[in-house]
Formats: sequence, structure tokens, C-alpha cells
Amino acid sequence: MTDTSLADQLGGVRGKRVLVRSDLNVPLDGPDDDRVITDDGRVRASVPTIRELADAGARVVVLAHLGRPQGKPDQRYSLGPVARRLGELLGRDVAFADDTVGPSAHATVAALADGDIALLENVRFDAGETSKDDAVRGAFADQLAALADGFVSDGFGVVHRKQASVYDVALRLPHAMGQLVSTEIEVLRRLTVDPARPYVVVLGGSKVSDKLGVIDNLLAKADRLLIGGGMVFTFLAAQGHEVGKSLLEADQLETVRGYLARAEESGVEILLPTDIVVDTAFPSLDRVPEPRVVPADEIPADALGLDIGPESAQAFADSIADARTVFWNGPMGVFETPAFAEGTRAVARALTEVDGLSVVGGGDSAAAVRRLGFDEAAFGHISTGGGASLELLEGKELPGIAVLER
Repeated sequence: MTDTSLADQLGGVRGKRVLVRSDLNVPLDGPDDDRVITDDGRVRASVPTIRELADAGARVVVLAHLGRPQGKPDQRYSLGPVARRLGELLGRDVAFADDTVGPSAHATVAALADGDIALLENVRFDAGETSKDDAVRGAFADQLAALADGFVSDGFGVVHRKQASVYDVALRLPHAMGQLVSTEIEVLRRLTVDPARPYVVVLGGSKVSDKLGVIDNLLAKADRLLIGGGMVFTFLAAQGHEVGKSLLEADQLETVRGYLARAEESGVEILLPTDIVVDTAFPSLDRVPEPRVVPADEIPADALGLDIGPESAQAFADSIADARTVFWNGPMGVFETPAFAEGTRAVARALTEVDGLSVVGGGDSAAAVRRLGFDEAAFGHISTGGGASLELLEGKELPGIAVLER
């Protein structure tokens, strides 16, 4: 992480228009015309960089996306509620433009004084943002760049995407890495370069296929891999166990068998649950859960696994207890439902007690930490980017970082 201020990196910012690509992709609830943010973690994480620039006299123009609106305006994905919350957190007004590069954006930016802040509407309302065509994406980036004199990349959750407001704008303007992205890169690289040992990786979430690359890479780096969440049932099935109606990726069974064999050969411990909390149906609003605990190798044919069991939760916590480095990505169960949240709670609690570096790898894991009431300060680092953190740990080049380091 550089000690040089953003103002110095950009050659001064007072009176200049600075685009800041933040990650404000937060969950919203409620009717389309009155959406409410249910987890503002990413908004809070964006504040330090925006504040630093505004305090230095920049005219700050924030870019962000929300959801997947398919390249056209969709009120469900408007950043209006985010602008209000950002203003509350900053303690100052945040102007909001109801388009991204149209008349409202130009008028809003033109009206900014030194130290003022504006948020433009969802960049994904324009198909150019995510286009695979370099020319189409570049044309949108040209329009964005015309609004500013400099660019700061601070949306870690999107730096693994080659998108107009992440990659192409940086090619067109003097640029710098924001505080959030700089910190994320510094911390996550500590997980891949000479980590303190024992090094424990906890993986959960829905699918093995989402984490193939990171498992493949970490088998050569970690001392222990703890597997929970929906992905565990493909591991159990690979060992020949019945998994009932649980989530199963049959096309990944051979890959998982290969991982299990490699781990045994290399001395990496893969810890799987010995008991599972099951029900006969996925949680829903119109049904009271009927959880029961069964051995992991005896899941009934009419049941599906929705959490690791209490014996496994304790075993996972014990395995984390002596770690000096822990990376956790993916909940252990359907934590949004209290009946299936205890496995995730046990892992989170164990991370708060680690004598070393504990990293929560963004996405659902970060949401679980907040939803279950943990103090975020009790963790070494909570990443804002699930996909980006995984790709970094896979050893992949992240386009949004590579373009800043040219």
C-alpha cells in the first residue's frame, strides 16, 4: 500500500474532476420506487477514498454499478438509495445524476465546486459498460472520460472485470489506485506469498465449480482445506456417499476425486463434515423449517443438506484454532435462516479468535458476518470482493489492477 496521497499520485486534484470507480453493489429490498439497502458494507468501505479526494479539493464523480440490468435503465437497480446512504456516511450532500453520460450527468458534474461529490446513475444502464467488443466498450469509456481530469480505481469487487468503468477509463486518464483496492491487494497477496503457518482455508457456498481454480492453486499452498456449504455434497458424493436431494454437481465428481487424491499425496488435510443439518425442503416464507442432524454419510433420499452439523462445526472451529493464517470464502449453510446458520456462526467466531491474519473473502461470507452480528473489527480483513479475491488467490491477472500498474 502506497504512502503517497491520491492527490500527489494524480499531480494535484484541487479544482479537478476526478472519477472514482467504487463498488456500491449492495443488496436492496422493498418496492421499486422505495428500495432500502439491507447491507451497506460496501458503501461504508468506499467512504475513505471519496473523503480523501473531496477533502483535498477534488470535484469527485463516483461511478458504480448495481445488479445486472442488462444494459438498459431499470428502476429496480437505480443507485438513488445508495446516493442517500453515501451522503449520510460522508456527512455531506451527494448530488445524484439520473443518467451516466447524458444531460443530467453533464449538468451535475458542471455544477460541482471544489470538494463536492456526485454519484452518477448505474453504469450498467449502458450496454457499453460490459460489452465484449473493445470498440463499443471504448466508446462508452470515452464518454465517461470526457467528464473528468483523472481516475481513481477503488471498486475491488469489479477489478477482475474488463469493463469500461474499470479498465478502459484507466487507459484514457491519469489514474491511481484507491485506498480500498490498495489495502485489498496488500492483504490478499499475503495469503499467497509466504503465509504464516498453519495456513487454513475454509471454503463454502453453493458450487464447487465456482471455486475450482482456487482449490487447485491452494492445494499447493495451504496446510488444511475445510469444505462446507452446498459444495460439500459433491465431495461427499465423490467419496461414494448418498446425498439425497442436496445440491450436487455430477459433472465435477472426477475433478473432486482428483483433488482428494492430490491432497493425500501432498499432505494437505481436507476436512469434510461428519454430520449435516437436513430438511425435506429448502427454506421458504410459507413453511416452518424442520431441521434434523444426520451423519454425513447417511443423508436420507428425501432430504437435502442445508448446514454442517454441530459436531462438524466444532471440528472446523478446532481446526482453525491454531492457525496463523486463515482465508474464508463461502458460508457453511443457508445462514439467512436461523435454523441453518450455526455452522457459519461457528466458523465466523473461530476466525475472530485467530492469533494471526484472518481474512473473510467477501460476498456472502462478509454478508453473513454482518447479519450474524459479529464486530467487523474482530477480523483481520473483510474483503469487499468475493469473485475478485478468489481470482487473485487463483493466481490470475486482474484486468482492473493490471491496467493501473502499466
